[in-house]
Amino acid sequence: MVLGRNIIFIIILIGCFASCNPDSHYQNIPITNFTGIEKWLNKQTDSVYVINFWATWCSPCVKEFPFFEQLASENINKKVKVLMINLDFPDQYDKRLIPFLKAQKSRLDVIMLDDPNQNSWISKVDSSWSGALPATLIYSKEKRTFFEKELTYNELNIAFKEHLINSNN
Repeated sequence: MVLGRNIIFIIILIGCFASCNPDSHYQNIPITNFTGIEKWLNKQTDSVYVINFWATWCSPCVKEFPFFEQLASENINKKVKVLMINLDFPDQYDKRLIPFLKAQKSRLDVIMLDDPNQNSWISKVDSSWSGALPATLIYSKEKRTFFEKELTYNELNIAFKEHLINSNN
């Protein structure tokens, strides 16, 4: 009986350490083609979606990355989903993406997009998008806003709040 309790305690302890591992968040970043992210582009819920297309090799992307982290943390109790779609090459996953996210101590949801046929999906994100980075889509049921430029925190926050007001959060 005591041995059984000790085994259960050890299993619970191991599970806690595994889930408490600060690096575990970075080990679960999916790599997908456009079909894997397409569902995030037109959700019809009462949330505001902030979707940023970025890469670690893009200096303006790296500069604005903390603004998305700040937006998410300041609005944690609101109906908002911030999703960072990374466009680094898949062979840069371990060399650049993961180290970057660790250095930023990022808690954002990140998906690596590996779909070399950009001409087939760029216009599905927004018809005005040339494919340049950074690019940000903010939308709710009532409104869509697209930016093909580096955003300041103020610009990002104002656009987000406009959507938040429209979605009655």
